Amino acid sequence: MSLHILITDDDANIGATLSGLLRDLGHQTTACTSGEQALELLQREAFDLMFLDVRMGGMDGLAVLQRLQETGVSLPTIMISGHAEIDTAVKAVQLGAYNFLEKPLQPEHVILEVKNFAERKQLEQERNQLRQRFGGDSEMVGQSFTMQQLRDAIRKAAPSEARVLITGENGTGKELVAEAIHRQSKRSAAPFVRVNCAAIPRELIESELFGHERGAFTGAMRRKIGLIEQAHTGTIFLDEIGDMALETQAKLLRVLQENELLRVGGTQPIRFDVRVIAATNKNLEKEIQAGNFRDDLFFRIAVIPIHVPPLRERREDILILVNYFLNQLAQAYGRRPKRLANEASVVLENYHWPGNVRELRNIVERLMIMGEAEAITAEQVRQALPMFDLPLSSALMEKVSASNMVDAAIANGADLSLRDRVENFERQLLARIFQEVKGNVSEMARRLRTDRANLHRKLQRYNIK
Repeated sequence: MSLHILITDDDANIGATLSGLLRDLGHQTTACTSGEQALELLQREAFDLMFLDVRMGGMDGLAVLQRLQETGVSLPTIMISGHAEIDTAVKAVQLGAYNFLEKPLQPEHVILEVKNFAERKQLEQERNQLRQRFGGDSEMVGQSFTMQQLRDAIRKAAPSEARVLITGENGTGKELVAEAIHRQSKRSAAPFVRVNCAAIPRELIESELFGHERGAFTGAMRRKIGLIEQAHTGTIFLDEIGDMALETQAKLLRVLQENELLRVGGTQPIRFDVRVIAATNKNLEKEIQAGNFRDDLFFRIAVIPIHVPPLRERREDILILVNYFLNQLAQAYGRRPKRLANEASVVLENYHWPGNVRELRNIVERLMIMGEAEAITAEQVRQALPMFDLPLSSALMEKVSASNMVDAAIANGADLSLRDRVENFERQLLARIFQEVKGNVSEMARRLRTDRANLHRKLQRYNIK
């Protein structure tokens, strides 16, 4: 992998020679002749590695390391000196030096050190990616026809360079689809960079995507490399792109059209080579009609549309997923896997899973942790699931009569879907009990036999105050 290396030596000839050697190896270098200059450069730019002379006029190498340690900057540093003193080497290592080389520098030693460091950095990046993948349940589990269709779409889309738009409800696994496309593409060895467009504040999204120069705005103390630049030669995943502000959409469109960007506060355009995969839980065509999303950006990113089905449309995968999560969680917690009682399986298969696979995993983890018996019973599952989302459960029947349930479900017209009717009923039920308990959420949760966190989400969703 290519590194950005800072060389600090008061002998300009050594700096030039070392720069030439490292550039021949494919690395980018910046050279300076004093500790003070090095600290200034480190405020403006990001480096992967530094060669630092121990003895220099003014601030010496050890003082530079001390200053970095005090300011919390972590930069792997190879110390170089013509005075191979043991105590100096020990002091440098204590201050965070990566290694110590003696002058005159031997090219083969320099090459070996940089090669080893680059390989270690590459392995660390790959290990972090694997940890994120497997820690986030990256395997696409299921044997249903819709899952087979999804895998086939991924297989066809991955080898191309076309931009992909992944649609689907929250919790269906859109990010897993994006990762699968990247892993099966020609860019699989390059970075896969995730951007949650909904999680980044509107005023920071451009700085995050495009980067910024030092002094571009208050608080910009050093240059920042944006996420698009970080994804160079790889894939950038723009999750929840439907939540991106219109002004940012316009700038992103221009960047994607020209394959070059300007950092915030910058003047020099920067070329990049990335594949774009976007995802959203919104209907972007309706968002375009409402004036919330640009149609020209939609056509840029939706070259290959892929839809991830909700869990209720592949119910034959539910028990497969449950057993997968039970085994995975048992290994993570160092426990024996639990088994499902037959009645528990029926309850899980008949629940409509509004939170999809993410909700299913959370419920399985709760059952795994809270249950002491080896078998998971139907009653345990009912208690773990939101009460008013269960299909005609006994607890629900205790709250309202069957006739009232039907009346509530059809109250807003016969043209509504089943899901909309259930939501209408749920909203009316919550509003009524909220009034009965005079806003006491704890009492409300006790009556409905659900946890307070889930109840708070429901109340916020329906704006019940």
